[in-house]
Amino acid sequence: MNVLKKAGALVSAALLAGTLSACGLDVNTSIPFKIEPGSIRPVPSLEGQRVVVGSKDFTENIILGYMAEMALSAAGMDVIDLTDIKGSNSSRQALLNGQTDVTWEYTGTGWINYQGNELPVPGGEKAQYEATKKADAEKYGVTWLNYSPLNDQYAFATTEAYAAKNNLKSTSDLAKFLTTHPDQNRFCLETEFTSRQDGFPAAVKAYGFKNPKIENFGIGTIYSAVANGTCPIGEVFTTDGRISGLNLRVLEDDKKAFPQYNAAATLRTEFLDKYPEIRGPLEKVAAALDNKQMVELCKKVDVDGKDAGSVAHEWMLQKGFIK
Repeated sequence: MNVLKKAGALVSAALLAGTLSACGLDVNTSIPFKIEPGSIRPVPSLEGQRVVVGSKDFTENIILGYMAEMALSAAGMDVIDLTDIKGSNSSRQALLNGQTDVTWEYTGTGWINYQGNELPVPGGEKAQYEATKKADAEKYGVTWLNYSPLNDQYAFATTEAYAAKNNLKSTSDLAKFLTTHPDQNRFCLETEFTSRQDGFPAAVKAYGFKNPKIENFGIGTIYSAVANGTCPIGEVFTTDGRISGLNLRVLEDDKKAFPQYNAAATLRTEFLDKYPEIRGPLEKVAAALDNKQMVELCKKVDVDGKDAGSVAHEWMLQKGFIK
């Protein structure tokens, strides 16, 4: 039996906690899960080896972080939880600096935000993944494991009623509508999306929004702000459970302004070289995920109020990865 070890519960983690705190990161102290191997079997070379799993601070990525922890615990590793790191850049730096060993990333984020490119790679999911994987390995010594069918893209959404009233199905429809209804040219956006090149600037460039009024919200409040009419248009993630829970309509990104965002586990190449068999458990989880499942998992957290770790645990049990 393995336990997901929280650093706060380990004497040996005191030094780790001090290091992370100095870097502005907090070690989690939530109740650990007891994990028995299922179809993910113990791996002798991984037995007892320490691994720190990080995640960003939004629901989907936290769920993915917990899934990785449970998979690696089933494989025999001593897992330290560092999920819920605030912001993409902080999460990325934690990986690069060796404060975390595994974190889930998104191909579009890697290509635009970390590699500094302005435009997505043409040719679809695989082309975007291959380009990002190659660049990150060469420039930063980071390896991307096989990518998941899970593709969490940016999009704009309105309420179903608003979309039906104004005949909005695509983002091009929205841009055309706003040229004749400037009083509706208001967007609820998170601060990071407002400035990052694969976010709102990409949409403005592709669709030609003129003088939009931007109201900044935390990503968790955008959905309710759109649903209750505070803003007519909001930024959403296409796998977010609140879309169905609040009866929102996602507008098609018909001009492909936003990159592909397939999820994949990322590790420093030196860490992967040390523990190459870590690849198997993580890629099993990645292959089993898709958008439909993640929408339902996120809905359980963000609409039904369940704990993200518990939701991840239920899914891992249902898939038979753990017992």
